[in-house]
Amino acid sequence: MATIRRRAAFGLAAAAMLGPTVASASAEPAEPVEAPEDVTPPTAIRARARIASVYRRETRRARGTWSAFVSIVDPDGRVISAVEDNPDAVVEAQSVNKIAVAVAVLDKVDRGLIKLDQKVTLTPEIIIKDGDGIFRLHKVYGDQITVGAVLSALLLVSDDTAVRLCGLVCLALELNEILRAKGFVHTQVTPVANPNRFFLGKTTARETHSLLDQLVAGKLVSASSTTFILDVLRSKDGYIDGIRRNMSTAERESIATKAGWYNSDRHEAGVIFDSAAKPMLTYAVFAGGAFTGDAATNDANFGGTHPALEARARLGRAMLDAVSKLHSGSARSYRMRAYRPVNGG
Repeated sequence: MATIRRRAAFGLAAAAMLGPTVASASAEPAEPVEAPEDVTPPTAIRARARIASVYRRETRRARGTWSAFVSIVDPDGRVISAVEDNPDAVVEAQSVNKIAVAVAVLDKVDRGLIKLDQKVTLTPEIIIKDGDGIFRLHKVYGDQITVGAVLSALLLVSDDTAVRLCGLVCLALELNEILRAKGFVHTQVTPVANPNRFFLGKTTARETHSLLDQLVAGKLVSASSTTFILDVLRSKDGYIDGIRRNMSTAERESIATKAGWYNSDRHEAGVIFDSAAKPMLTYAVFAGGAFTGDAATNDANFGGTHPALEARARLGRAMLDAVSKLHSGSARSYRMRAYRPVNGG
């Protein structure tokens, strides 16, 4: 009996302790419950707001100096601006301008001045032994490389030697003239003493965005040349550390993208396609300067842990999700062959 009384006493004591807490909590006004974030909005206007919100949040978190232009195409085919952040600032384009280089070379292909199967020689002196790409890894040189292979390396793995190989078939001054004739007065390479060579030069977010928009609209080069560029830029074997990082294989192949980096610059531009392979969203995002964290560490980090790349990865996921319930009003569709892994043989 004494044991029962002790247990009863413990129970009453516990109830007495809990009673005031429960009563106090029920007496206070309930805090408002936030609605879940609408990551896949059903309208173009809401998608635009979602993208703008994520862009503001991620760029503030990463710090640095940004310039960007992002737009979506609504179901009626209208282009709606989602982000315009200092889009006319002239910046060092870095390797994003390799798209412009490819456009100029393919313009000459379209006019019959050169051919995709035309060959250039991979000589030892033309190799850039540092930096990005595959040609410098050959170790032995003298290969005959087609212009098509050069452009693939230029766009897929951002091969630096491929820039010099492009200069063999399209001089720096000629390249700039082609781009100016197409309306790109800021998107220009920087000539050097050797007329076949150049630095990748400058651009603006607005012009890079326009170049991509005109490309998918079929206004820059022929249909076959347009398909060539987009197929390479959408390949899953290309750049995936930024916009395409947090995505499945199929999602990555719905995005044509090109990144560029040097010193503190971390840039990326491209196009997102809908389920019908129509262009849905165009982005040009340029960033440089002092990012969150140690500057020396950041400048030497070109991987996915850089603050700007982490920001772009989250932005990329948000952009894809934001337009996932929408369909582009574009009349053009750019389908590519489905990816199926093979095991040699």
